[in-house]
Amino acid sequence: MAIHKLLVDEFYDEAYSLLAIHCDLEDYRLAYLLNQFLNINLKRDKADLDFEYTSASYSIYEWEDKEHETMWSLVSNICKKEEDSLVSTGSLFDASSKVIKIYNLIPEYKRVNYFLKIENDNSNLDIKHIINSIQKIPQVVTIYDVDTTTLKSKNNLIFN
Repeated sequence: MAIHKLLVDEFYDEAYSLLAIHCDLEDYRLAYLLNQFLNINLKRDKADLDFEYTSASYSIYEWEDKEHETMWSLVSNICKKEEDSLVSTGSLFDASSKVIKIYNLIPEYKRVNYFLKIENDNSNLDIKHIINSIQKIPQVVTIYDVDTTTLKSKNNLIFN
């Protein structure tokens, strides 16, 4: 009896581009500026992107361009949480303190503030034009295209 082996990666070859954005803006302000400069309509999702295992949540803005069959997603990469610090039981003082822990959606890119994921089955998307348009935003420090084939945590980019 012959054994047939199917590789999921061959069937799940989603066509998307991922842009890394470095800027110190709040998420709603960046979404507003992207809407202005790219002529899109990003809106905040009702629920944040949550991960149970790290107790971290990331804001996400999405827009579906039905005319061009494109899905735009702006997601924050950094989540800062205030947590209780570990206190050893043998200490002289019984004071608990708080520490701020930082979690990243994509740990390979810790310094990136936001990711712009553009899903498009057609390959008629001009990424260089999009990058040039975003670079015109004065508050954006830098933006670049991320090679998604080398990402170890690409499963974190599955939003739906």
